[in-house]
Amino acid sequence: MAGSTHTVTNQAPPLVQYDVFGSDRALVEAVERHLVPEAREDGLAELSALGRACGSAQVQEWGAQADENPPRLRTHDRYGHRIDEVEFHPAWHRLLGKGVSAGLTAAWTRPGGHVRRAAAFLMWTQVEAGNCCPLSMTHAAVPALRTDPELAAEWEPRLTSMVYDRGLRPAGQKAGALFGMGMTEKQGGSDVRANTTAARPLAEDGTYALTGHKWFCSAPMSDGFLVLAQAPGGLTCFLVPRVLEDGTRNVFALQRLKDKLGNRSNASAEVEFDGTWARRVGEEGRGVRTIIGMVAATRLDCVLGSAGLMRQAVAQAVHHCAHREAFGGKLLDKPLMRNVLADLALESEAATALALRLAAAYDDGGEQERALLRIAVPAAKYWVTKRCAPVAVEAAECLGGNGYVEESGMPRLVRESPLNSIWEGAGNVQALDVLRALRRDPGTLDAYLREVGKARGADHRLDAAVKNLLTDLADLEAAEARARRLTERLALVLQASLLVRHAPPEVADAFCAGRLSTETGTAFGTLPPTLNLASIVERAHPHP
Repeated sequence: MAGSTHTVTNQAPPLVQYDVFGSDRALVEAVERHLVPEAREDGLAELSALGRACGSAQVQEWGAQADENPPRLRTHDRYGHRIDEVEFHPAWHRLLGKGVSAGLTAAWTRPGGHVRRAAAFLMWTQVEAGNCCPLSMTHAAVPALRTDPELAAEWEPRLTSMVYDRGLRPAGQKAGALFGMGMTEKQGGSDVRANTTAARPLAEDGTYALTGHKWFCSAPMSDGFLVLAQAPGGLTCFLVPRVLEDGTRNVFALQRLKDKLGNRSNASAEVEFDGTWARRVGEEGRGVRTIIGMVAATRLDCVLGSAGLMRQAVAQAVHHCAHREAFGGKLLDKPLMRNVLADLALESEAATALALRLAAAYDDGGEQERALLRIAVPAAKYWVTKRCAPVAVEAAECLGGNGYVEESGMPRLVRESPLNSIWEGAGNVQALDVLRALRRDPGTLDAYLREVGKARGADHRLDAAVKNLLTDLADLEAAEARARRLTERLALVLQASLLVRHAPPEVADAFCAGRLSTETGTAFGTLPPTLNLASIVERAHPHP
């Protein structure tokens, strides 16, 4: 039947063929602020090229295809042999190849590597978040492996390679390798001390046979995994290669793939070990201490991933409202919609500023910066990932019914939005880690106060928030029941300090009014109307 009943009008065009980097002013300014001089020219050119690729129709189509065609588990071949393989759509491999070649696993070996990678990771999440999981774990495995110089010398060049070499073969025969991680078990979850997987020493020094299970093992087709198991000396970290040096498959039985709310392109498996060959990483009984560097790095990626999802949600909402007309004018010009969009933009910009600041601390590596990371990473991981879901849902609402339809891409963002709050320790774990850092190392609070103190006197609401925070910190012994509130305030004060120092005045003013004072409500869109909201929304506009 011919479509002759009406003409389609007043629909926003797809947000495509645009520069994801160049159109994100908050991200560009953060990179320019934190990128070391010797990496500035190459880094900005590299990020600009990636930004254009992220916004291209081709790469966006890969993201949609990977999400629409989830991986499939093949436990046996046609003859009944156990193979334990996962089949992925070609788009998944194209995305991984592009992510690896863009340096998303190579931060440790490049000047300004962490800031460059952080910006790239934030953009790449906007294309398709699932493939960021193996990229994140591969990047994060490096600090854990460095506790064993011999293992690091063998594996680090493979993990930091900018070549994606797919397929299960001995890692020594590949131009690049990916890494996964297995920590949690059915009975313990985040309480890894409750793990029961046993590690039996073998004749060769430093090698063990593992027997047990892992309840969550993401990206099971990776080339190696860092896992925790109980050795004779206690909980210990081990490296489990997927394929042994002689070409035989290590015992790595994939029981099933998880049917997840989001992150559907990425395979998350339940795996069984039965005499699985492994090499010890670090000392026996110090598994948590060994793997904690990997956990800290992946937690920062949770912050970056959530910041990326928020940015894409805001970009889509602003783009839609800039084209859609209702009640006699553009939605973008309606005072109440402008208030909502500005409030969402503030959340996105604050997340970006905080994430890039933490990446810069990794590049610096000094004692003061390491102390800041010990408290700021779990605080940021707690707060930024918690804000992602409400931002995604509110942004989808800006599109009305169109935002509830799969073709808009907004449902994928909504489904993905809770993940980073759960991965690598849910909210309570992060809040308790903040308390632990404050109690055990007074230097962490000193580093934090030095950082936020750089904005002292610039905004009276921020000064008052710091004063109130110090009052809350006076009694840490009885703080567990209010640990979430304390962690939230730590993150908000740090975000406010960064925006007051570095963002345009209208952004800093609105953030302090909306997040540090009692002038606003709890829902998005309740900012004081006297603020310069139009400038905030214009700053967030992606402008294809």
